[in-house]
This record gives sequence, structure tokens and C-alpha cells, in this order.
Amino acid sequence: MRRLLALASITALAGMLLAACAPVQVRKPGTTRQLAAQAAREQVLGAQHDWGIEGRFAASDGHHGGSGSLNWQQNGQQYQFTLRAPITGKSVELQGGPDGAVLTGAGRQPLAGRNAADVLNEEFGWDVPVADLAWWVRGLRAPGRPAILTFGANGLPATLDQDGWHVDYRDWYAERNPPLPRKVYASRDPYTVRVLIEQWNTAIP
Repeated sequence: MRRLLALASITALAGMLLAACAPVQVRKPGTTRQLAAQAAREQVLGAQHDWGIEGRFAASDGHHGGSGSLNWQQNGQQYQFTLRAPITGKSVELQGGPDGAVLTGAGRQPLAGRNAADVLNEEFGWDVPVADLAWWVRGLRAPGRPAILTFGANGLPATLDQDGWHVDYRDWYAERNPPLPRKVYASRDPYTVRVLIEQWNTAIP
């Protein structure tokens, strides 16, 4: 079960994630205008409690990792993740909310914990800051805690540093209003989390 999302697949996925785009080259502290635009994005997107993404996911502890397809549905404080390994086709489902999280799938007994991050760490050894990631994948700062932003030439966030993690925004769906990320890489040595978002499911076009 620990290797359901097979280690061999992370190499292929990492290549796919890296090949399609290059990092934003210009990264500068935000101007007054950029920070105001970011605050406006956060107000609009932060107020939207129901959303979903479909795409690819990869995580590593620096020595072992896994990858697969990702379907993430968020309904207020309740969430449901489905991770499917590309080689075996097997999947696991993680669902929960403020009262805890439960991981099921691949014929195993359900694994329960106080939150999604604890369950993923116990099962796979990954450090995935799920609560923060729910904000970061939308290009938002997690509320109530300090954060440092830099911006790219496109006027959108290029990097975000918060809670000891460095988040790198490699690509955006800039045509959306407001724009939403396409490639999100988060790292805190030795851990990495990468999300390639192929489709956004929101009420905002």
C-alpha cells in the first residue's frame, strides 16, 4: 500500500511537469498595484467555498515518492481526494474535514487521523500541508499567518513563502478572471509536492 503510487512513475511525471514550462524569470517584491490585485483575487476566490481540480500529483520525502492522477473536490471545509496510480490503476480516496480524515482504497482497512496531513504522512511518509495547499493551489495566501510574495512579469504571483514552505508558481491560466494556477510546486527540504492542474471546476469562468 505504501508504494501504491509507484516510485517508478514519479520520474515520468516529473519530466512531464518540467518539460511543459519554464519558471517565471522575473521575480520581484509586489508593487502597490500588484498587491492590490492579489488582495482582490483573494477576496473573490477565498469567498468561493465549493471548487475542484483535476490533474496530476507528485510527492516525495527526498528518497521515496509517488505520483498519479488527482481529483480534488472541496465543499466548504469538507474535502475528497482521489489519487490513482498511473501504472497499476489502483486508487486511494482521502476524505474528511474539521473532525478528521479517513484514507481508504486498494483493499486496505480505512486509516483515520486527525487531519489529512497526518494520514498521508502515516501511510506514505509524505509531508503534504493539505490545509495550506487548499489555498496555495488557488494562488492565495493561507489566511491568518505571515507570507512573502514575489511577482512575475505577468503581474501574478511567482513565489510564495509561508509556514516554512516555498511555493513556486510555474504556470497560470491567465485568461481566467481571476487567473488561477496551472503548475504549483511546493517544497520544504527534503519534501516536495507538485500539482499540475489540467482542469478547474469552479463557478467562476
